[in-house]
This record gives sequence, structure tokens and C-alpha cells, in this order.
Amino acid sequence: MGDWIGSRWLADEFQAHPVQPFPTTTRIGASRRTQESGAGTIETVTEAARPKTGVAGHLSYAIKHEGVHLEFLARLFDRLEPREFAVWLEQRPTGQYARRASFLYEWLTGREVDFDQAGGNYVDAATGIALAAREPENVAKWRVRNNLPGVPSYCPTVRATDAVERASRYDLPGALAQIEADFGAAIIQRTAIWLTVRESRASFRIEHEEQLRDRVQRFANAIGVYTGAEGGPLGPAFLDALQRAILGASAVRLGLRRSPVFIGETGFWGEIVHYVGPDGDLAATALDGLREVDRRTKGTSAIVRAAAVSFGFAYIHPLADGNGRVSRFLVNDVLRRDGAVPQPFILPISATITGSTRLRAQYDAVLEVLSKPFMARYREACHFGAERLCEDGIRTNLDFRASDDARYVWAYPDLTAHATYLGEIIPETVEVDMRNEARLLQERDAAVQRVKEVLEAPDVEIDRMIRSIRENAFTISGKLRREYPILEDARLAEALIEAVRG
Repeated sequence: MGDWIGSRWLADEFQAHPVQPFPTTTRIGASRRTQESGAGTIETVTEAARPKTGVAGHLSYAIKHEGVHLEFLARLFDRLEPREFAVWLEQRPTGQYARRASFLYEWLTGREVDFDQAGGNYVDAATGIALAAREPENVAKWRVRNNLPGVPSYCPTVRATDAVERASRYDLPGALAQIEADFGAAIIQRTAIWLTVRESRASFRIEHEEQLRDRVQRFANAIGVYTGAEGGPLGPAFLDALQRAILGASAVRLGLRRSPVFIGETGFWGEIVHYVGPDGDLAATALDGLREVDRRTKGTSAIVRAAAVSFGFAYIHPLADGNGRVSRFLVNDVLRRDGAVPQPFILPISATITGSTRLRAQYDAVLEVLSKPFMARYREACHFGAERLCEDGIRTNLDFRASDDARYVWAYPDLTAHATYLGEIIPETVEVDMRNEARLLQERDAAVQRVKEVLEAPDVEIDRMIRSIRENAFTISGKLRREYPILEDARLAEALIEAVRG
């Protein structure tokens, strides 16, 4: 146990503990030190750093040294009266932390602090964030710039850690331009077609459905048609058209859901719940908020935005069906709209994830950054009873009894780890996977030309020969000889093998 100050003191004092861990907590000790733990950083400071008693002192310390944790502040502020801030401002009318706290109080609660006009220079509502409004609004009452990326009903946080800053600085357009310079526009055009199909197939592999060919092809077509298309990415009409294109004419459930949803498994043993999404009304409100995040942050880091929009959509889970595919689609869509991925490039992000046990494990771990503490708090609130029919026609037996408390988590997710993960996946995708695909296609073209110097055949027949010879350790199989009797000629067969071998 520690002699806590700042956020942790306030959480203990007002029973406002968040589901998502504090990135930084602070306690008083004999000497200053920093300790990293799985849940975050614990700072130990000396007695000289202890803030003044009460909300004002500890909240000032938290905002200054520990950052803005929106889920926690929303919980805390619901337990505080506006008068708490009015008194603080009467004592410190120009104090930046009093002004920032008062702005955040009004913004998060919708309750007004009775104070006419603060003084001082304008300050940002939140510092140390990598996802912020491109054009903050000045709030004259508090002399605060509202640089928050979202709106009170939905506002994710991406903290400006070293890893996120590296992701923000990554020159994605430059890396793609170098691939085109190295391999040529013609190769890139042809590679893009294959990468679109590969991304579709790998996206289904994440859902363990990669053998469903019609669905794979539909999703590939949707990626090709809708990535960066006009109107979107989260507008109602665009989202409806995208969902229909992905699911096809035989889809049973289309549109926004109006029913409870959980991510997990159902079998003869019962239900295993990994995460519960927001109720129908809250999901629709959060989706509206996510649209505002996309609008307000346009022009900032494309990679950070893509992570916030994609993973934010996944946690909101607003559709009756197709949420996972739409979430993964949104990565390329945001990058294309932001000009970071020009046509015809499609980043096979899902293929990179599923192509490595390490990266797939990291993907699952990133999703658990929110879902694991969520279920630790709310597992006992999940009840399965009699089946009922919901407004959207879906039958469910889930009764989640903690929506009023969980709404703070749904509205204010911390997506720092998610931006970090995408910032690591994208360079791997571009500089390893995409280069390998272009190189393989280049080598295939060279092999075809060498084979054409040995025999005459259509490209599709040559491809079949090359594939067979490579798969059979550079020998002519009996099956290939039967299909092409001309290969009984030993000299021709040897020349063909050497042409394939290159």
C-alpha cells in the first residue's frame, strides 16, 4: 500500500476507481523513484511534493503530472458538485489547472460551474495526447483551448508515448513511393490486386473463416470499391452500402443493432464472455461520436487516426453483423483518405497479423488491453436467462446489468496501446510483406520469360508448370508429364527446369 496522491487519492476518496488503469500513479515515499508495472508507472516522490489537501490540490497534481484520464474524471466529476470548482476558481481565477479542471467538469457532466470569466492565457484542455483536434476551439469562459479529439458522448485517448510518437513520424507515403521506384508502376498495379485478395482472406482468417471463398471475394471487392470512396468512412449511407457489399444479398441482419452483444464463445458448455459492447442506444451515440473524432482529427497523424477509428469501431460494435470486417477495412480507408496510402496500394495489415504467431498474439493482447479489465470488473454482471426478441429482430439471452457503470468505459477508451501496435504493424507490412510480394511477382515474370525461350505456351499454362516444378523440388512430376507429353523429351525437360530455377 502507498501514501497515494493525485488521481489515486481522489479515486480512493470518492470511490471513483476506473476500469482502465491509470497510466501513472503517484505516492509519497522516502526517496524519489520510478517503478514500471504491468498496469502502468508508479512514481514515488518525497514529502515536499505532497499537494494541498482536498480536491483542488490533488486534481491539480493529477492534471499536471499524471495526465487527463477521461474515464476516471467522468466518474469523479459525477460525484462532485459544481460549487467545488467555483470555490477553487474564486481562489485561483487565473490558475491553469483550476480552469482546465472546470472546463473538463462542464464538458463531461453537462453541469454549469457558476463563475463569470476566468483570466490568463489560453491553455490546452489536455496535454500529452497524440490524438487531438486539428483545430481546437477556444472556450472564452475558461480561457481553454478544447483540443480533445471527440465529444462528451465519445472521446478516446491516445497518449503521446515514445512509441506512439515514432508511429506518428513514420513516413508511410515515402516508404510506398520507394517500393514503386524499386519495382516499377506496372508491378505495383498487379501486386495491388493480389494484396487486396490477400487482405480479405487474412481478415477472415482472424475470424477463423478463411475457407469461405464467396465471402472472401465479396470482401475483396468491397475493399477495392469502397476504400477511400466518396462519402464516409462512417456516414450512415456509406456504412450501409459498405455493410451490404461485405455481407451480400443473402445477409440476414443489416443496419445498426438494437440488441445486446458480447464477444466470446457459445457451446454446449455455455457462454464464455470476453467483452460486452454498449447497449443499442449507447452504441448509436458512440458511433456518432466516432464520426466526430474522425472529423475533428482530420489532418493529424494518419496512423494514429486509423488506429483510433478502427479499434474504436471494434469496441463500439455497432452493426448487427460484419463489425470485424468493417473495423479492419477502416484501417486502409482512413489511410487512403488521409493521403498516406495512395491508389492502388492496399496495405495487407491482416495478412501481416496472421502471418506471424508473435504478431497475432500481440493483436489479441492489444484487444485485451480494454476487454480484460472490463471483464474483471463486470463478469458477474453478465447473466444468461430466457431468450427474448429485440427491436432489431435478434434473439438474445444476455442480460448485462452494469451498463450504467460501464458507460464510462465505452465512452472514453484509452487506445494508446492500439496506436502503438498499428505503428509497429504498418512498417512490417510495407517493408517486409509488400516488398516480398512485389519481389515474388518480379521473379515470376522473369521465370515466365525464361520459360518462353524454351517452349511456347500461354502464360496460364506456364504458371502451372512453374508452380509444379517448384513444388516438386525442381523436378518434372509424372502428373505434369501426362498433362504435357512434350516434357517426355529429356533435353526439353532439363532446359525447362533450368529456366524455372533461374
